[in-house]
Amino acid sequence: MAVSLKAGGFLGLKKSERHRLARFPSRKSSVSVKRITTMAALTVAPVAGLAETFSNLRKQGKVALIPYITAGDPDLSVTAEALKILASSGADIIELGVPYSDPLADGPVIQAAATRSLARGTNLDSIISMLKEVIPQLSSPIAMFTYYNPILKRGIDKFMSTVKDVGVKGLVVPDVPLEETGLLRMEAVKNNLELVLLTTPTTPKDRMKAIVEASEGFVYLVSSVGVTGARANISERVQNLLQEIKEATTKPVAVGFGISKPEHVAQIAGWGADGVIVGSAIVKLLGEAKSPEEGLKELEIFIRSLKSALP
Repeated sequence: MAVSLKAGGFLGLKKSERHRLARFPSRKSSVSVKRITTMAALTVAPVAGLAETFSNLRKQGKVALIPYITAGDPDLSVTAEALKILASSGADIIELGVPYSDPLADGPVIQAAATRSLARGTNLDSIISMLKEVIPQLSSPIAMFTYYNPILKRGIDKFMSTVKDVGVKGLVVPDVPLEETGLLRMEAVKNNLELVLLTTPTTPKDRMKAIVEASEGFVYLVSSVGVTGARANISERVQNLLQEIKEATTKPVAVGFGISKPEHVAQIAGWGADGVIVGSAIVKLLGEAKSPEEGLKELEIFIRSLKSALP
């Protein structure tokens, strides 16, 4: 179940309507943030899974906005509020990154965010505790982005059941090759979690078809070779890749890596993508803000600008 917010958001509040936020576990966290509440009508509704969310949007002729943030940067209290703002400002699915010390797929912005988060003591247990409190208040499903090592460290079956129990709907594990996803996929199905697989511009066509066949929730199309990070332009090769994938499947396809502004979002939607993933630009915004509150204000403005660029 989830709480669907029908109005407001951070920008519509007076200072008197903001209250102190309860802290989430983080050994070194010292950032003080006021709670951001929404003085709006609340309705309780079930939260759809990833594939169902895309299906609902497709029926309306809409493209999914999928923002990414790193858990615990600047701290988990801010992450909790950011998740609420994302859900109430237009995010259709939210990708939440688990910080990891060796994030091979991530560029400097997200690497730096992960380093800051880990330095504050963020770990999987504290993230789970935060999500247990926050997910019931969200109207958008959460897809957890995590490297394989944290899953193995906990044990695949225990990890899957733990994230399922707090309400996570999907998983993105970027460093596991297709041939090694069998056990992950089996445990994901057992726990009603959708395991999203990635394909890239250099993936051979036959392999792409196998990845597409195995992926659940949606297919994650990496727009460029290399790591995450904002880029000035999106390669036109993405349009051809989208067409190739759509010839191989009816599953929704979301494009990520390098997407950083409304013009990119509109361009990729125009090429036929079912969803657009924006990560580094959002992580940078929160990481470089003068204060957590300022970062959350800017987050809402940015997400609304991205959403307005989509059908």
